[in-house]
Amino acid sequence: MEAKTKDLWVFIETNEDGSAKNVGLELLNPGKTLAGKQGGSLVAVIIGNNVASAIDAASEHGADKVIVVEGEEYAKYTTDAYTNALVALVEKYGPKSMMIGSTNNGRDLGPRVSCRLGTGLTADCTSLDYSDEKDIILWTRPAFGGNLMATIICPDHHPEIGTIRPGVFKKNPVGGNAEVIREDIHVAADQIRTQVLEIINEMGAEKVDLEGAEIIVSGGRGVGSAEGFDTLRALANELGATIGASRAAVDAGWMPHAHQVGQTGKTVSPKLYIACGISGAIQHLAGIGGADCVVAINKDPEAPIFDRADYGVVGNLHDVLPVLLEEIKKARA
Repeated sequence: MEAKTKDLWVFIETNEDGSAKNVGLELLNPGKTLAGKQGGSLVAVIIGNNVASAIDAASEHGADKVIVVEGEEYAKYTTDAYTNALVALVEKYGPKSMMIGSTNNGRDLGPRVSCRLGTGLTADCTSLDYSDEKDIILWTRPAFGGNLMATIICPDHHPEIGTIRPGVFKKNPVGGNAEVIREDIHVAADQIRTQVLEIINEMGAEKVDLEGAEIIVSGGRGVGSAEGFDTLRALANELGATIGASRAAVDAGWMPHAHQVGQTGKTVSPKLYIACGISGAIQHLAGIGGADCVVAINKDPEAPIFDRADYGVVGNLHDVLPVLLEEIKKARA
């Protein structure tokens, strides 16, 4: 379809309580820059139920306008209801481009919407740029198992759509007073072919929220075994941290995939990232690019992780971590 405006849309995914998920607010940050380069407005799109707090958050994080669709049928995400609503909005307003968080729901919604609209989609992006010459967004994502980065364009169809990994960008609350536009779009119950029975947010007794974690203690092949992660858990418990893992640790069956950090796992941006026994393959380093401070513990002084680390300790992690844990406890006491 042809674009009717030069606006850039950001889909703001919501939690069950109607609050905004971090990834949508994160995308408003680069969205502001890209919308300016396109010559249009930054528009947040919210579909859900009782989403007043999400509207306020979108305005606070820089949206010029907020388009809202509310209804009980949107209280929980379903492919049919959300696709119908978002496609109807796009057909009415005709944005030039649209960004969606690469969450489980976003990865489901994005392809469905792009197919319905007959346009392209670049999935799982880790970088964004703009071509002034071609007047299009440059969507960059890992390809061939993360061994190279591909930049993809969609010059002939609109809207240009991309899903972007959580944690790639940081939220930037700038304040604002966005114009709120409400659209009355409802979906009949018989048009929704799936029903959400249960949402599981935890793996066993551990809550897995790597994207929102401020501190992550992460283990790799050097941990040695599933039992070896007990030492990392003790440190994580003391720091109030979330446990992460490299692909090698996950492939070995020591940790569930939900804990994986890297190009084939989660992209994270914590204040503190403690890498234990992780060599630092390029795929893993790409997943921690947004970390403010990286502490690396590895017995190999030539490990690539030390090139990214702000602080490094050369030694066996099972010798270093108990000492570090005791020193943290003493400092807190």
